[in-house]
Amino acid sequence: MDIIQALQEELKIGRHQVEAAVKLIDEGNTIPFIARYRKEATGSLDDEVLRRLDERLRYLRNLEEKKAQVIATIQEQGKLTPELEKQIQNAATLVMVEDLYRPYRPKRRTRATIAQEKGLAPLSDTIMLQMTKEPVEKLALAYISEEKGVATVEEAINGAKDILAERISDEADYRTYIRETTMKQGTIQASAKDENAQSVYEMYYQYEESIKKAAGHRVLALNRGEAEKILTVKIIAPVEQILRYLEKKVILRENPYTTPILQEVVKDSYDRLIGPSIEREIRSDMTERAEEGAIKVFGKNLEQLLMQPPIVGKVVLGWDPAFRTGCKLAVVDETGKVLDTVVIYPTAPQNKVEEAKSTLKKLIQKYHISLISVGNGTASRESEQVIVELLKEIKEPVQYVIVNEAGASVYSASKLATEEFPEFDVGQRSAASIARRLQDPLAELVKIDPKSIGVGQYQHDMNQKHLGEALQGVVEDCVNKVGVDLNTASAPLLEYVSGISKTLAKNIVVYREEHGAFKSRNQLLKVAKLGPKAYEQCAGFMRIQGGNNPLDGTSVHPESYGAAGSLLEKLGYDLEQIRAGGLMGIGKKVLDYKKMAQELGIGEITLQDIVKELEKPARDPRDEMPKPILRTDVMEMKDLTPGMILKGTVRNVIDFGAFVDIGVHQDGLVHISQMTDKFIKHPMEVVSVGDIVEVKVLSVDLAKKRIALTMKG
Repeated sequence: MDIIQALQEELKIGRHQVEAAVKLIDEGNTIPFIARYRKEATGSLDDEVLRRLDERLRYLRNLEEKKAQVIATIQEQGKLTPELEKQIQNAATLVMVEDLYRPYRPKRRTRATIAQEKGLAPLSDTIMLQMTKEPVEKLALAYISEEKGVATVEEAINGAKDILAERISDEADYRTYIRETTMKQGTIQASAKDENAQSVYEMYYQYEESIKKAAGHRVLALNRGEAEKILTVKIIAPVEQILRYLEKKVILRENPYTTPILQEVVKDSYDRLIGPSIEREIRSDMTERAEEGAIKVFGKNLEQLLMQPPIVGKVVLGWDPAFRTGCKLAVVDETGKVLDTVVIYPTAPQNKVEEAKSTLKKLIQKYHISLISVGNGTASRESEQVIVELLKEIKEPVQYVIVNEAGASVYSASKLATEEFPEFDVGQRSAASIARRLQDPLAELVKIDPKSIGVGQYQHDMNQKHLGEALQGVVEDCVNKVGVDLNTASAPLLEYVSGISKTLAKNIVVYREEHGAFKSRNQLLKVAKLGPKAYEQCAGFMRIQGGNNPLDGTSVHPESYGAAGSLLEKLGYDLEQIRAGGLMGIGKKVLDYKKMAQELGIGEITLQDIVKELEKPARDPRDEMPKPILRTDVMEMKDLTPGMILKGTVRNVIDFGAFVDIGVHQDGLVHISQMTDKFIKHPMEVVSVGDIVEVKVLSVDLAKKRIALTMKG
């Protein structure tokens, strides 16, 4: 297989782009580095395409290895024919290779192998030839042997049938047809083990849907219901059509003695061997596709969450709500430093509301708090009521935001949190995290396992390795898009920077603590174990504000410093002018980009990137994202009425819609059918996590705590 051509066709990009990307990956370059600093080579492939290319490259190389392995094994058995070798070489998937390998794979002891041990293979061959002019029972008499364990004619015939059934099951072409036919015409069916039992799976108690139309979220729901032993799930195949196909392939001529036996063999082969195996394969394939879709949605949601704009320049009060143990508070200054922590008890069972308000007023006055970040967990609603009452009683302009606290408890109990806040308990750490994730969501959320952030669906039912790898890639791309401040970034943030491992991240922090703030990017080469390759990969994503070289505060890579300096000189600028906040209008002075790039000895795309960066150094892509909605008042579900129009924040996007926070503690659902008048395949075509949207209330179910919303009109 020509892997380059396969990737080119699959990703619909140029051959030279694929070749360049593969070469760069093989040389050990990271995806963020290739996407940002090797645009000339790849034709500006973005990180999403590069990650897909990397994933498919690994799959196709693994496929080629498997083919070589299979061919070698069959060759050792002396059974490899030129035709079979060609079929294996042309196989496009691992499933096809496995089908072709099946007849030659070393088998465990089956009914067929036992029959072969008894010497019944010649009898099965005679039946398969369909040429006999006498009853098979008469032929079987010759195979009765006490020594071989064949006591009767019936045993001999049954053994021969077992051999034939397995032989039919091992035919790759048959399996391919049956698999494709079942996928196209079959259905997936579910029923309840106990129809009277109440559960969240009631909609699947009498469910049947075409396999090709089954949506990913329904497949994952069926899997979970089956795992919890509430549902029975099975594939319904077009059995009669499949049996007729097999009979046509196997029974080549009418013979009164062999035809009835072969009809039985065909049915047994399908019912006992092929059917269950194909069902497992199809269920596995459906799950894999569903997981792939869910992982993609999870990744997109995570990206949007991580790329939410930071709220800078504010002292924030982090509020981790609770009932019995009290609400934990942490005051965090503009830089994220924790100034104070305290516990208040405004919620049940203590209900010390006035005492809590008194404490809050003192904290607001003492630290000039202007924003309260409230976790959306248990007792959030009750805490919000207290905050709103407080804001009406004070003169200071304070606002509050409800933040998604998913993962805060995971972080607060982690080794990392213990090292960061050794003197705090888990509640205080959680409150500090809730405050910081408003100040800089990216810097704070990277400390938490992405799977614990809660912006996916069925994440615990998926292949955890695939999910983990995909989400790690998302976090890595986000961190490198934004860049990090080399002198303030934590080790957990640094380890997501291109080329930086966990060990190197810790070594950077240790070096910083021992030698003080970095004055130049070149100093990174003095960090233990950080060599030239790691430096090349990471340097452009590290920022140093106020360092020796103004370019160290930009995303211009050190390899382009010479070109950037020459460009400034040619256009009459001084390097130090960059510190003033950028050289607006510098792009207009480059009259001919192609000519200038040639003069500087760099690519035209690289020149354009340098100019953009000099115009607005270290620009933050998060600035273009919608800001969180700041509130000063509260509504309740009972205040909602159909037709009411509200602004809300998209909290989660799933296959069938999006959940929107409209400020009533319970997120409302905008079903995919209520998003737009146009036809869309997925809600992500319209909304993303963090989007601020205008919605209309369709209905409110207080008993079930459900709010239906629409974005139409």
